[in-house]
Formats: sequence, structure tokens, C-alpha cells
Amino acid sequence: MKKLLVAGALVGVLSGCSTTPPAVGEQAPTLPDERAEQAYRLLLARYSGQDQIYDGFDTRLFAGVTLQTLKFREARVKRQAVFQMLPTAKTEQLLAEERAEASQVHEFFLGVHVNDYRYLDFDFKRSIWRMALVTPSGEVTPTRIRRLGRADLEMRAYYPYTSVFWVGYEVQFPTTMANGEPVIPPGTGHVTFRLASSLGQAQLTVAAE
Repeated sequence: MKKLLVAGALVGVLSGCSTTPPAVGEQAPTLPDERAEQAYRLLLARYSGQDQIYDGFDTRLFAGVTLQTLKFREARVKRQAVFQMLPTAKTEQLLAEERAEASQVHEFFLGVHVNDYRYLDFDFKRSIWRMALVTPSGEVTPTRIRRLGRADLEMRAYYPYTSVFWVGYEVQFPTTMANGEPVIPPGTGHVTFRLASSLGQAQLTVAAE
């Protein structure tokens, strides 16, 4: 009987250690065209990475990032156009804006879920977190971090790996190193978005092209 109690307690403890954050609330919006939805999800998966930080069985952080490549930006705008029934002229305007920005910065969407909101200070000047984009050229730190707010259905329509208790950020990095070399050289297969603090480190690897 004692062995059964111990085994039951162990199962209970292990079940509390999840590799994914709790999914609550409504399902993220999807496109009416199933093939278009699947194509977007596949592209999202290609340019996204996820990782977790634990302290024993306790969750410190769940994080997901998506690299805003030109291909992904175009897919995101076309998805927006379907959801909002945008006229062609407006869609083309948004695509032009995205293409211009893609040539100026390497941008990531960052979504995070923390159990202790004291650690949700990613956009603070003296944040406990250090972010870096790691590539074959070396590493660079952000030029801009902007808090987008709590994940709602609008945010989850484009980044469905987030959920109700997540918070989104826009993180921008330079496109050139200090010596003038490109941060992401042509032909680079993957890059890594690194989050590090005294709480632990998360390495989120995504496709670069």
C-alpha cells in the first residue's frame, strides 16, 4: 500500500511538469480555406522556435519566437487581408511597407508565458533578461524591444502558439555587424534567438530563409 501511495505521488508530481504551457480560452481564429490555413501553419512552424526554462519541476518561462522573414511577412499580410476583407490596394500598401521594413531590420515576434510576473520585464531598460540573435557571423543585441500586450484572439490569429496568459513583444536586431558584414549571411540555414538570465537560458532556433 505504501508503495502505491509513493507511486501515485510521483505520478502527480511528474504530471505537473509539462513541456507546453496551459492552453486555455478560445481556439485561435483560422482561415475558412483549410489548405490556406495548413500552408500558413507550415510556414509559421518553419520560422518559429520554442523553448522552456524550469527550476526543478517548476516552470519559469515558456517562450516562442517567429522570425519575420520576407516570406513570412507576406503570408501574414495575406492572412490579415482575408480576415479583414482588405481591398487589393490596401493589401499592396501593407506588403510594400513590410518589404521595406524587412530590408532594414531583422525582427522577431516574441511570445512569453511566465508564472511570476516579476520576471516579465523584457522591455525594461534594466531587464534581468539578455536577448541576442546568434548567427554564423556572431551575435547582436536588440536595437528595439516593444511590448505588444497580452495575447488576445487578434494576436493568436497570427501566432497561435500563444495563449491567454502570454504576452507579445516585437524585438528588432540590426542587419549588419559592427564590421559591416551581414548579421545573417546569404545561405544561412538557421539562426538562434537566445534569452538568458539568472533564472536560466532558452535557445530558440528558427529557419533563416
